[in-house]
Amino acid sequence: MTDSAVTARQLPRGRHGLPRETVVAAQRDRILLAMAEAMTENGYVGTPVAAVIKRAGVSRETFYEQFRSKEDCFEAAYERAAELMLTGILAATGEEFEDETHAHRIERLLTAYLDALSAEPAYARLFLVEVYAVGTEAIARRSQLQETFVAMVADILGADTDEQFFACQMLVAALSSMVTARIAVGDLDGLRALREPLLALIRRSGELFGLPFGD
Repeated sequence: MTDSAVTARQLPRGRHGLPRETVVAAQRDRILLAMAEAMTENGYVGTPVAAVIKRAGVSRETFYEQFRSKEDCFEAAYERAAELMLTGILAATGEEFEDETHAHRIERLLTAYLDALSAEPAYARLFLVEVYAVGTEAIARRSQLQETFVAMVADILGADTDEQFFACQMLVAALSSMVTARIAVGDLDGLRALREPLLALIRRSGELFGLPFGD
């Protein structure tokens, strides 16, 4: 569970003297997490606003003060899921990251990605699975974020040619498909187990993706 979600659920009941912006932010966190968790049980189509409201512990009025519709709430939850994933990746790729070998850099990147997904399974399912039930705009956003990840992988592996960049796109597409399948059935152990065979594949691939993996 995220720190913001924990904070949201720990707000005292009744008169507490907290600033309104703190209360509103906490309510928003609860609603977004409730949306993700409710869809884990019933999917996007089978999750009415009433189920989100009940799980979040807020009123219908509070929900509609922050979101125009269920789709609007989903979009906000999707951005939260993307934020959590990117935060985890960026935390693992600090200043010293650039000084490491390509082998260590790709290992840290893939580990951070898999860790971010397994740490937030409800948001991961929203991000990878339920997005396809929402519509073309949500799918386009997912594709945009996937291309951002492709660019990170290509940069780490030194993909200089069109062929090498395409190989990185194929690598990320295959990874996306495999993690989506495991998140869809709640197989977090299987998700984490992808790390070693993926790294082994990259090691065996030589210059297919760019620079030799041992550089």
